[in-house]
This record gives sequence, structure tokens and C-alpha cells, in this order.
Amino acid sequence: MAYIKFKELTKYFDLSNEVRKDDLPEYALEYVSNNEKILLAYKNSKDYAVFTNKRMILFDRDMLAVYYKKIHIIPYNSISTSAINFKPGKVELLISLDSGYQIHLNFINMDHDKKEHLKEVYKTIMLTKI
Repeated sequence: MAYIKFKELTKYFDLSNEVRKDDLPEYALEYVSNNEKILLAYKNSKDYAVFTNKRMILFDRDMLAVYYKKIHIIPYNSISTSAINFKPGKVELLISLDSGYQIHLNFINMDHDKKEHLKEVYKTIMLTKI
């Protein structure tokens, strides 16, 4: 009998609202070190994403059946490839890590100014990787 080990191939995050640093929950700030600068933070009804000058911290919360919180901390130097897709009202950030794990960050309700700000953060992330 053969068993197949399940491995989630891609994790998706849908993020819709930019959050100021002062409005982040305390548990999110606990994962940002003193020598890091927060560049951008986003959320939806349950998830948060915090982008610092060194890494991204993704909070995946599920409150439906059983409450759990999964925290992904991704240093930028572990990103092997990435792409940014601009669509009407939306930006997709597609990330492949050195481990083969993939993450898709979907930013929705994006106007031109928000897209430009996200583009600058993306460029900072990719320059930090070098």
C-alpha cells in the first residue's frame, strides 16, 4: 500500500486594506524586531501581511471550525523567483521560495497610487535579496 504525503503546494492570501503601523494588532508587532522598519502592512477580514525592510511576516488565521493562527516568516534572501502582475483594480505578487514553496499574495481594491506604492515596496524587497 502506498501513502502520499500531502504538502500544500501554494498558499494564497487575499489582502484588501492597507494598515498603518499604529493600527496593527500587538501580536503582529511582536514578530517585528527593533532593527526592522515596517514598509507596508495589509489585511483582510482575518489575515495580516507585514513587509519590513528584511522580511515578510504573514499571519494566516482561521476562525471557522477551530481557531488557529499560522505565521509565515519569510526572509527576502530565501526568495528564489518572484513576479508582480498588475491587473485592473488588483495586484498579484507571486513568490517562489528556495524550498519550492510558493505563495500568492493578491492585493485587491487597488487604485493607481496604491499600485505605485506596492511597486516601490516590491522593488525594495527584490533589491534586499541581492
